[in-house]
Formats: sequence, structure tokens, C-alpha cells
Amino acid sequence: MKFKVLATDKVSAEGLAVLHEDDRFEVAYIDQSSSDKFLEALSSVDALVVRSATNVGADLIDNAQRLKMVGRAGVGIDNVDVEAASARGIAVYNAPGGNTNAATEMTMALMLSLLRKIPAAERSLRDGQWDRSAFKGNELRGRTLGLIGAGRIGGEVAKRCQAFGMSCIVYDPYLTETRADELCVRLVDLGDVLDDADVISIHVPLTEETRDLVDAEALSRMKNGALVINASRGGVIDELALADALTAGEIGGAALDVYEYEPLAEDSPLRDAPNLILTPHLGGSTAEAQVEVAREIAGHIVRCLADSDATGALNAFQIN
Repeated sequence: MKFKVLATDKVSAEGLAVLHEDDRFEVAYIDQSSSDKFLEALSSVDALVVRSATNVGADLIDNAQRLKMVGRAGVGIDNVDVEAASARGIAVYNAPGGNTNAATEMTMALMLSLLRKIPAAERSLRDGQWDRSAFKGNELRGRTLGLIGAGRIGGEVAKRCQAFGMSCIVYDPYLTETRADELCVRLVDLGDVLDDADVISIHVPLTEETRDLVDAEALSRMKNGALVINASRGGVIDELALADALTAGEIGGAALDVYEYEPLAEDSPLRDAPNLILTPHLGGSTAEAQVEVAREIAGHIVRCLADSDATGALNAFQIN
């Protein structure tokens, strides 16, 4: 009997190629996870691969009687009920390395666009204007980058910003001094990042510890011209407080690729806030990254199902 794998949310078939080439696996693709066809197929699969659109909640898990593993082709697992999966003995995997470069480059794109006022300048030109003086920007060189979180992506952002001539300070309770030395960054308290950084870039997961980490009080401590970038997880920044700080001119600007609730509500105060760039969660949305995260999950599927090896599962300690 073959292991059945169901992929949804337009997971890259190229990334799952190793499964197609292995006679032990049978792979089906159904991109509408709300369809009857998907629910019917789900009842007889051994592995489910999703991106961010499908909510793998307790109800879905209950309908998947043969399910042995869930693979999230990306970093965040906000859309997977890990507790419900663990209760059923289902291993949960993510792919933290596959979109590192894509998310890093997205952060840099937001940062440079904000400093050089590119979106506003582009809109102005399309409206028939040629007002160069209105869009005088700033350079990264000589400025201080403040990282909140310096894991895979944060560390890569630090390297690229240093290449632009920036110095880098980091708040990350889990970063060792040895790793900080390797990255050529200085470990400081969160208050020091808020007080001293010209550009603050956030790279942390959403947990009870990090929810609303950047709130009204934190924003009030930042430099008047400070810029805030968040391409990690929504909910880390208090969005109403950010909109208020931007409207009041308390900080220089912000760029967001993630939000507490997605898609962003039509009446969100962020939509009317000045000096703010908004993008619809594009961090890992490159052709290259989608292949890499799927490839990473495919490797987990082979090990978990064919080799009975749960190494790398986020909840391995709960299901063994």
C-alpha cells in the first residue's frame, strides 16, 4: 500500500518531486481546501501539506482518520492546531529554512522603499507630477539597525545591513554571545533597541511573550525619525498604537508585510496612516522559496512515513 499525500494551497509540485519519483508515495493536489473533493480525499491520506490559507484545526483533523503528519510549507504554524494534532499522535512539521532568503530580501526591499519613499514617488509620477524635492530620502549608511530577534532571517538581515554600512544592535534573549560575535552585532536590552536604533526590524514568532511587544509605550521610546519594519508575524506590533504614532508624527515611518488578522480589514486604521508601506504578506512569496519549502517538507514526509522517524517534528516530544 502506498502512502497517500494531499497537497493544498498551491504547494509547489516541483518541490515535492522526490515523492513523485518514489514508488512508495502517491501525491494528490487539491487547492481548494473548502471543497467537498478535498474533504473526501482528506479522509484517506497519510500526510497533509499546506501553506497559510488552510486552517488545520481540530475539525479538519477529526476528518482525517489516517493522517500521520501535517507539513506546513513555510515557517509559521499559526494555522495548525498543534495540540489537536498531538492528541491524535500526528506529527507537525514546518520548513524554517526554505524561505529565509526570500523573507530577508523582502525586509530589505521594505526598508529601502521606506527610506527612499519609493511607493509615494511612484504614485506621484503616475498622477502626472514631477516633484523630486518632495521625495528626498535617506541612506542606510551610518545608521543603526536595531533587530528584535536574530534567528535565521534576522541574522541574514544583519549581514546585508552591515554591507550597506550600518551598525547593528540586537535584542534576543536566546542569542548567545558566540553567535552575536559571529554576526558582528552587539547584544542589548529591548529598551536600548527602542532608544538607540534608527531602523528597527522585527524577526520573532508570535507567542504570548511577543504579542504586542511593540506597543504604545515602546513606540513612544523610539527616536522621532525611527523606522519600523515587520515582515515576521502579525500581532507583535499593536497596530492601533502604530497608526496613532504615525499620525502624530512620533516616528518617521513603518513598513508592514504581516498583520494580526489577515487579510487586513477594510476599516483598519493602518490604511489611512501616513508614511506607512503595506504589502499583503509577501515575505516568502517567491518562486524559489516555494520550491525550497516544499522540498524541505518532502524530506520530512519520507523520513516520517517511510522511515518512521519523527526527528524534526515540532511536537515530537508529545507524540512519542
